[in-house]
Formats: sequence, C-alpha cells, structure tokens
Amino acid sequence: MSGRVRLRAARPDEAGPLSELAMRSKASWGYDEAFLEACREELRLRDVVGRRTVVAERDGGVVGFATLDGDRPHGELGMLFVEPEAIGQGVGGLLYRRVLEEAGRIGFTRLSIASDPHAEGFYLAMGARRHGTSGVLPLLVAWPPGPEPAWVDAWTGGRPAVHVGNVAEFNRTFSPIPAGRDHYSCLAVFASPRPAVVILPEPVDGAWIRDLADVLGWGEVEVHGGVAADGGVSAAIASRPDLTECLGRGRVLPWGRTAEFERIIPSAGGVLRAVERFESKRGAHELFRALAPGHPGILIPRQRPVGSRRDLLRELARGEPLVLKTDYGVGGSGTLVVTGATPRIGALARRWAREGGLMEEYVDGSGPFRAPTFDAVVDDAGEVHPVGTGAMVMDGTRYQGVTVGPGVLPAALEETAARFGGAVGQALAEHGYRGWFDVDYVTGPTGRLSPTEINLRLTGPAAAFCVQARLDRLHGGRHFVRTLDYLPLGARLPPAALRAHVARAADECRGLGATLLVTVPTAAAEAEPYLGVAIAARTARALDEAEAALRGANEALGAIFTASARPRRGRARPRRS
Repeated sequence: MSGRVRLRAARPDEAGPLSELAMRSKASWGYDEAFLEACREELRLRDVVGRRTVVAERDGGVVGFATLDGDRPHGELGMLFVEPEAIGQGVGGLLYRRVLEEAGRIGFTRLSIASDPHAEGFYLAMGARRHGTSGVLPLLVAWPPGPEPAWVDAWTGGRPAVHVGNVAEFNRTFSPIPAGRDHYSCLAVFASPRPAVVILPEPVDGAWIRDLADVLGWGEVEVHGGVAADGGVSAAIASRPDLTECLGRGRVLPWGRTAEFERIIPSAGGVLRAVERFESKRGAHELFRALAPGHPGILIPRQRPVGSRRDLLRELARGEPLVLKTDYGVGGSGTLVVTGATPRIGALARRWAREGGLMEEYVDGSGPFRAPTFDAVVDDAGEVHPVGTGAMVMDGTRYQGVTVGPGVLPAALEETAARFGGAVGQALAEHGYRGWFDVDYVTGPTGRLSPTEINLRLTGPAAAFCVQARLDRLHGGRHFVRTLDYLPLGARLPPAALRAHVARAADECRGLGATLLVTVPTAAAEAEPYLGVAIAARTARALDEAEAALRGANEALGAIFTASARPRRGRARPRRS
C-alpha cells in the first residue's frame, strides 16, 4: 500500500469488517488464540454511528479505524486499530489526531484511553499522559484541542504574523533608556501564537528559533536579527527593501505603536493619541477614577503632583509609605516606594520636586496574588476581546515575570480584574485605540484591587498568553505558563555549552511534566549572565517543580566553575629532573 490515506465516517454496514480488523490488529502483538477469543466480544463494533467511528482508507481499502465514545465533557478514545501491514506508516497518528480534533469541535475537554500495553508508547508519543492502570491495562488521558479563542483572530486576523521587536524604540518615546543591548526585544518572538517573520534589533542564534518552532509547531519562521544595534528597528526597516518586503507576509504586529513605525504602516487616526494619553500614569489614573464608581471591587489610591520638596517631606512625615511615579515608565521603571526613613530622603525629595512627578497613596499588597494583570485586544472595529488574567511576580516595583493559567487567581479577583479591565478597554476604544493593552493591579489588604497603570502595547504577560494559546491549540486542554524574564545563570557560557545546559534542563523539566522554552537567550554572555524562560505544564505543581529544578541547575553552574577555579589542595607538584 503506497497511496494517500483518506479519512471518512464509517458506514453502518462496516461494523462486521471493522470488528475483524480489530482482531487482526490485536493479534499482531503476538497474543495466543485463547486470549484473542476472550477479547472477541470486547472488540466487536456494533454501533458504528453512535460511537462516532472514523475510518482510514487507502487505495480503496480500509487500513484502520477509531471511535470517539461517551458524552461531553469527558469521553473516551474507545478503539483505535490499524491493519498489521499498515502499522508504523502514520495511519494511527492520523486517526488519533482526527478523533481529538472531532472531540474538541463538539465540546469534549478530556478523553481517557485504556491502552493495550503494547500501544502505550504510541499514545505517549502522540501527547497523551499516564493516568494510572486498570488491571494490566495502562490508563492514559488526552486533551482535545478546542477552538482558538476569539482574541487570537482579532489580534492576528487568523494568519501567521510578522513580529517587529521595536521594544527600545517604544520605550524611548516616553523615558530615557540607557545605552546597551536590548535583550528584552527577544520577547517579540512571542508577539502572537504563530509567527511567520520576526524582525529583531539584536542578533540571535538560528538554533534558538528552530528549537522554539519544533516545540510550538510554528513551521518555518523567517528571522532577521541584528537589524538595529541602537534599537531603531523602524528606521532599519525603512532603509532596507528586504525588510520592507517582509511586512507583506502576514499581519504586522509591532511591540508598540511609535511615530517612527507610523511612517511604515500607519494606524487608525486615534491610536498614537490614545497611547500618549493613557501610557501616562496621570492619564491612566484619571480614567480609573472615572470608571471606578461602577466597580465596587476597585479601590483607586489618591494621586497628585509632587509639588514642592517641602510638600513631599510633609506627606512623608505622616509616617506612611508613599509611591513616587514619573508620568511615564515601563516595567516599573520610574516608580519608587519611599518612607521618611529612606536614605538621603531630603536630596531625593529635592530632585523629585525639581523634575516633577506624581505621589500616590501606597497600597500594601502582599501574598501570591499581590499583583494581578488583565490583558485584552481591541480589534479594528473597536470591540474588546479579553485575553486573560495572570499573577505577576514583582521585585519591589519592577516586573520579573507572570503565571497564567486556569485558577491562577481566585475567582473573585479574576472577575473583578477582568470586569474593570474590560471597561478600561471600552474607554480606550472610544478614544481611538486599537491593539493590545493590559491593566496592572495591586491587591490591597482588604482584597480590593487598585489599578496602577495601563500599558498600550505588548508586555511580558502578552508573551505568556501567546505561548499558552499555542500549546492549548496544539495539545488541547488548558496549560499553565510561567515566564521568568530574569533567571540568573551561575556562569557565563559559550554558545555550545549554553545549548547543552539548556538541553539538559529541558530534559529534566520534561521528566517533571513541564516544557521549557528559552525566551531571552542573548543575555547569557553578560557580566551578570541570565536567561529569560517560559515554563509550561498542565498542573501548577509541575510548574513549581520545574522552576525549582531549573534554578538549581543554573546555580550549580556557578558551583562547578568556582570549584574548577579553586586550587586543589594536596596535589603533588611535578617532579623536576
């Protein structure tokens, strides 16, 4: 048999022939006649239609079949058998994927599989996971891929996208950025669930992109790295016809909208005005205050201009912490928590009074849900499509990473964050904004949420949501994804050694039921080397265990290199002749 395999629904009159096929397939594992005879009734297919039977056909003959049994939301892959001469030729994989696709289409969220012991390896290779045993039969579970969420189509137009890493360019629009390599721009690779082209200011290793593409099922991704050492990606695109031509290969998704990027691909008229107005901490606060009365779970902290040095010191004399904010700042830059005991507070007050800024009531957030975030997309028609909520990790006021996934936030917090964030999105749309945005919060001691800022651009959490959407689509179910944008390495490693280290760590994560993706590879050669990573798993426990293992592996690098550099005591000196 060498022709193309075609899948179709089974006909009612095929029940008998398919039952015999199942017996032949079972016999190929070497079972004796007595055992096979005992299996005959179990392998008899009676209700072809009710069991949603799909048949694989090649060269006019049936070479396999599978059934989807049960009722939503949890069902069973009841039978999957392939003619012995067709085993190993991809027929089983086609049937397996078709059953999962059909299950996801009609609303199943989970399928159980009571596997023949000889077939367990096949199901594990196809993505199923062990879930115990029933007698001698391995029990496995699989997750049908559901439809892509509405925000994916709103964001990408349903096509692979062109990702533009103009991160530093956007950030410089609002605040001074120190000279240096723009490692964070690597996150632009994850600006959508499926890139076609990626344009980055920093040079990147092609093996990194290929590894990501293998795990995330991207196929071929065209990468242009090292296009702008100064971060001026838009100017580089405008000056290079090859890069300009790339923009026609999918929906173009810049990290953020800038005046420079507008000269390449103009946006709707109100986008830049909305970005300037609501990236401002003052502008965002005004919008929060206007919306808050309709949201009882929201608490708006007091905010006003710093004013004079004396005014600021008078506020601090009340004995309460105070948040100082520049009007613009990204990732927590330009935000400072101070008290009367802060070192050199007089000089600090003088500088803030001179340079201007805002002082805001301090919200004492704590615990694992201290810093929620809500992401959404405003489509071209002005409709808001929620993406999701996440629990951010903060180091003081600086963003370090996020965890997204089912139940990451308590239901009440998630509902409050999403409801208020959706109202913010509606207001942004009315002001002309189109694109990705998020609203960041602090959870106060009473459980109410205090919104802190609006980001009208992509962010670190956006990368986590895009990875989650891709894995959900590929493997079904709902994944947890944790991004850690600054994970210290114990030592600087050359490229080959770094790849070997990451490969070992990825193997260890797989053993824990987690997937490791490197998101920021370019900082591994810095004086204080680090990686950005994303860890994905089906359970929060697996996520925690994989993170602990990864941190341990990174720390061990330092111990290895320290030990190798330390003089060895008791070593015999070479004899001189």
